[in-house]
This record gives sequence, C-alpha cells and structure tokens, in this order.
Amino acid sequence: MGTAIASGGAIEHIRHPLTGPAGETLGIDIAEFGPADAESLLMIVSGTHGVEGYCGSALQTHWLDGQLGTRPPGVRMVFVHALNPHGFAWVRRVNEDNVDLNRNFIDWSQPAPANPGYDTIADLLVPESWDPAEQERTTAALLEHAAEFGMDQLQADVSSGQYNHPTGVFYGGTGPTWSHDRLREICAARVGAASRVGIIDLHTGLGEWGHGELIGHHATDHPAHLRSLDWWGEVMSMVDGESVSASLQGDWLMRAEEWFGSAEVTAVALEYGTVDLVSVLQALRADAWLHAHGDPTGPDAVSVRAQVRAAFADDDPSWLVPVWSRFVEVVNHAFVALS
Repeated sequence: MGTAIASGGAIEHIRHPLTGPAGETLGIDIAEFGPADAESLLMIVSGTHGVEGYCGSALQTHWLDGQLGTRPPGVRMVFVHALNPHGFAWVRRVNEDNVDLNRNFIDWSQPAPANPGYDTIADLLVPESWDPAEQERTTAALLEHAAEFGMDQLQADVSSGQYNHPTGVFYGGTGPTWSHDRLREICAARVGAASRVGIIDLHTGLGEWGHGELIGHHATDHPAHLRSLDWWGEVMSMVDGESVSASLQGDWLMRAEEWFGSAEVTAVALEYGTVDLVSVLQALRADAWLHAHGDPTGPDAVSVRAQVRAAFADDDPSWLVPVWSRFVEVVNHAFVALS
C-alpha cells in the first residue's frame, strides 16, 4: 500500500486474526481516490483467490504508479487489495479454512447445495497419499472420467462448488468466512452517494494464455448482463455456458447488488489465462493434499507452493504485456460508462 499512500489515497487496513508462514501480520488493504460525494464508484478487487493476488496486486500497483491521473473527476475509485490475505500469504487459492471464497456466498439460511458429481470423485481428487504412484493412478482415473462424461462435465463437477468435503477442492464452507463478512462491510461502508457502481474482480487460471476474459454472473438476457455489454462490448455469461468458467454456486459478484443500497451495480470478473486446465487442477490437488494430509511447513511445501504459483501467476514479461494492456482497456471502458 506504499504506492497508494504516495498517491494520496485514503488508506484503511483490516487486520486478519491469523498470521502468515513467517509470523507476519496479514490483512486487507483498502485505498480510495476521488470525492466522497461522487455519483459513480469503481471498485477493483484483487486476491479473492489468494495466490491469484500476485497478478491482481501487480495490476493495481502498476495502475497507481502511472494511471491515477486518468481517473475522471466524477468517479471515486476503491482498490481492495488481498481480499483473501491468508491464502495469498500461504500461496493458496483458498482461505484459512480451505474455503474457496467464490463458493462461500450462498444463502446460508438455506441448506447448502448438493454436488453429487463431486461426491463420486472426491477421493480421487484429494487422496490420502501424494506419492508418484498414487498421483498417476488418481490422475488416470480422473481422465477416464473426463473421457466418459466430457471435460466440461468434469470441470463443472469439480469446480462449481461443493459443501460435503472440507479437505477437498472448491469447498464452500459451513457459513460466512472472515473475508466474506469483511467484504460485505467494505462494500456497504463505501457506497456513499454513488448511484452507479462498477466492480472488476481480478482472477487468473482459466482460458488462453495471457487472454483476459470478462465473465458475467447473470444470464444473457438479465438487465445487469445487458448493461455490462454496453460497458465493455464482450462479456461471457457463465450462467449460460459462454465462459471459460463453469457456472458457480456461491460467487460473490452475484450477491454484490445487495450491499450497495439502491445503487445500480455492474460487475464482472476479469479472468486471465495461464496454463492448461489439467495443470491447474493438479496444482490445486497437490495443495489440498498438503494441507489435509501433509505438512504445510515441511519439505514438500516448497515444491507444492511453487506448483500453485506457476499455475496462477506467470512471471514471463511476455505474459504480463497483454495482461496489463487488457486491464487498462477494461478500466478505461468502465470510466467511460461511469462518467
């Protein structure tokens, strides 16, 4: 947040109750720029999925370093940095409870959704052992499952969200998490006088290498989706199967409209492709095994964390060039729509 302070932003730090792997303090940082009474608000969020914050943080910081002057005077900007600080620090996609935040925003007054497709392959996804023979056996079995039912069905079964396997992947939890509660508070506290709100939630791991797909969280005929098309021109609905993402249960952007009062909310995820889908899944399986059956501070942790980071953050400058260009394009389109 040093860049935000140097840029004259109003800064808030929300401390997380736990610490990082070296005992360091963790938290969510919030930086605000622009008039408090602005009628338009643009919120940019990084680190919803911990390790994906490497890219999100870089984009936020680089924008503050050189693009802050492009903010229209009537638009207030809010940067939320490291929504999932524990996952970010431990190089995990999930939080301190192995919860995927984008599966945690279901209606907790109702029973959690069932995912029988996940139940049938849960033991294959996160086996008790992660030795080479077991990796080979379980991976082959999952690929056989994909051959029988299709890769799209496997992706949906695995990643849409599950609530029965606490040590599994894409686990949604048993109730609102710490980050869930803080996000609601952040949004409600910052709507101010805004009648129009734009949200860009930054993600990595799905799609073509270096490509930034805008993902919508409503059906294609929903007014909010149609409005997002007016803003950005091309937004893929995950609900109607257009997106690289499966349709999710508990995604936070689906709930965001509830937290901004009467303001009109237009929200998208900006998803950058890294490696292939199988490599991403293998990294997540290794990470889940490490924290469920291994030792997160032991010798296996170094290689597993390196595998996870490589799946979600490409340090190749040739990857970062289109990633940055796309980010600036998406922010500028939001400025035009909000001005």
